[in-house]
Amino acid sequence: MKRATRVRLASDAALFVVAGAFLLPLLWLVLSSLDADADLRVRLPSSPTTENFSAVLTDEITFTPMLNSLLLCGSATLLTVACAALAAYPLSRYRSRFSRPYLLTILFTTCLPITAIMVPVYGLFVQVNLVDTMYGTALFLATSQLPFSIWLMKNFMDGVPTVLEEAAWTDGASMIQTLTRIVLPLMGPGMTVVMIYTFIQLWGNFFVPFMLLLSPDQLPASVSIFTFFGNYGSVIYGQLAAFSILYSTPVLLLYILISRRLGGGFALGGAVKG
Repeated sequence: MKRATRVRLASDAALFVVAGAFLLPLLWLVLSSLDADADLRVRLPSSPTTENFSAVLTDEITFTPMLNSLLLCGSATLLTVACAALAAYPLSRYRSRFSRPYLLTILFTTCLPITAIMVPVYGLFVQVNLVDTMYGTALFLATSQLPFSIWLMKNFMDGVPTVLEEAAWTDGASMIQTLTRIVLPLMGPGMTVVMIYTFIQLWGNFFVPFMLLLSPDQLPASVSIFTFFGNYGSVIYGQLAAFSILYSTPVLLLYILISRRLGGGFALGGAVKG
């Protein structure tokens, strides 16, 4: 056997092992959701049933937490994308000696763990009476995702030619009109990437809403999933798997609905010719 063939087979085997490490938990999730006696073993259910889904499809367990998650993460995502676009525009279009230090500061803030600032944030929220409020939690979630979103948005915005804005300015457009009618429509795929990334990060955030939301009727699904873990290590694995599948559905639907924009590229066409 040639050396190149051995290397290729070894690479394929390594990739197969890595793929199995990702697929095995997903396989357990699907099989356990259909098994009334599910445990940690990956096995085919002796008698597939939808009892686990029927048990979790209630207002208290699924519908209310999912609605809270959609309101919380959706509003935070829209706020993050809007603020990131406004902050990235001057960073992309204007050159200053402070631009690079500012971008490096933004990049550094993305490395800070959220747990390192939750104690002072909680104290601040107590002082301003924002604890146990949906809008306060959404505001902090948007703030926590804003640095990396600005960095991403700025890189996508650099790909839009400035000559298009100059033509719009010649016709009397203001900077806000140029941003909203020229730049943002042309960087639709970039905004889609930022939106999907932000929503996914917020959707799976457990620690922030767990600390800032106290009322059970305001808890999102990322926190309410904790109720499936009982005392003394007892876990209802079948219902946990069913709820996890339902919990993952909105993210998958979001990606499917807007994924076609990801491959669209910047629709410049012949706008810069002539």
